[in-house]
Amino acid sequence: MPENEPWEYSLHIPNDLRAVTISRRTLRLVLTMHGLIGLVDVAELLATELVANAVTHTQGPAALRVRWAPPGTLRIGAWDADPEPPEPPTLFEQAGELETGRGLALVRACADVWGWHPLSRHGNRGKFIWCEPALTRPVAPQPPTPLTAPQTR
Repeated sequence: MPENEPWEYSLHIPNDLRAVTISRRTLRLVLTMHGLIGLVDVAELLATELVANAVTHTQGPAALRVRWAPPGTLRIGAWDADPEPPEPPTLFEQAGELETGRGLALVRACADVWGWHPLSRHGNRGKFIWCEPALTRPVAPQPPTPLTAPQTR
């Protein structure tokens, strides 16, 4: 069951393709432990694309950030050290024929909203690309369903 309190995790990663798998598995663990197992598949896809773009198309370190804000907003983002804006995403229907450039098309297709903004903090520059999965809806905690109907006397 999703939690009613907000939380956030950040995973700082080197510019290494192995970081994509490490990020994906870490995200799965975080979401599972917080009762968001229903969001794992789409969240893994989105995080994989964002982190893969960060380590493939930039130099230097990167980071994955995952944030939950009740009643039902999951935001997934990747930071990288390149301040240049991302290329505008191709339409998903046209992305299948491309050898590159499908990552943000998938993000655009699988997220309700996405965006990016430049970052400059403590002498570090870069950008943060984020998205909120389409499966994220306001989720009210549900009481447990009884195994048997209550008996009346």
